[in-house]
Amino acid sequence: MADAIIKVFGHIRGPFSVLMHSPTLAARLVPMVSFVRDDTIVEPPLRFVAILTAARACDAPYVWAAQVAQARKHHIREDLINHIRAQGDPAKLSAEERDVANYTLQIVRTHRAEQALFDTLIKRHGVQWLVELTATLNFFVYVAGIANAFEVDVPADGDPIR
Repeated sequence: MADAIIKVFGHIRGPFSVLMHSPTLAARLVPMVSFVRDDTIVEPPLRFVAILTAARACDAPYVWAAQVAQARKHHIREDLINHIRAQGDPAKLSAEERDVANYTLQIVRTHRAEQALFDTLIKRHGVQWLVELTATLNFFVYVAGIANAFEVDVPADGDPIR
């Protein structure tokens, strides 16, 4: 299992250092990392709106730091990262970013989305896209729960959530 984790991340730390205590669980989650990074049809600019919004809504310092680093590798705007960090009003984002941020917040906070927003996203992107967006943001909610429960330390060079 350690080899599979190292192949994906280049190291074992963060939530996967905890998940190693359940090798079967870790083995089942590693492919999801590859999916949300490389195989989802949700394009990086909107994918990272969802991921960072979920990490921030979960107040997950490790997940935030790790995903901000990934967002920067995908050239996500610093002003967008800072807006999400500050829990800024999604209404100040572009229409697409706003809708993804609001959808993410609704799913994280109430486990449901308003029908009008759901319908807008389906019409704009299609069912597969929305299924994959929902799975991606919830994957990071799941990982945030593990990282927060076990108080996984943020790397020294990690971007602070606050």
